[in-house]
Amino acid sequence: MFSKEESRQLREEFWTSFGKSFPRKWILYDTKIKGFSFKFHFDTKSALIALDLEDDLEKRINSWEKLLSLKSILKADYLPDVIFEEEYYLENGKEISRIYLPLEQKVSIHNKNSWREVMVFFNTTMDKFESFFTDFEDILKD
Repeated sequence: MFSKEESRQLREEFWTSFGKSFPRKWILYDTKIKGFSFKFHFDTKSALIALDLEDDLEKRINSWEKLLSLKSILKADYLPDVIFEEEYYLENGKEISRIYLPLEQKVSIHNKNSWREVMVFFNTTMDKFESFFTDFEDILKD
């Protein structure tokens, strides 16, 4: 087991290493669409990339419908295994809509031996996700 401080240090070391290994500016929260953000997630059990819709319900539904209309393109041309969940519950109980792709292998941020695999997964899949976003940004912002 790791103490909270050791765990914090490992997380910090991972994200610093990721930034140095794959230096680039990710879109993440800078989508220019309220409540529409890309996220990296890596903890002691899994890793995934996600597009989260967290705005009020009406705006979330509107954005979700636009994304559904592009679902076949996203799956065919960018991320074939991406998962769409209109009702996704975060650990804190908050309901959002999420499109995500988990890394299938069992990984842990506490295991440095899995870091490289996660970094490559993050870089490759988020690049494709962001390419989809920039290609269809005008439709999604409308």
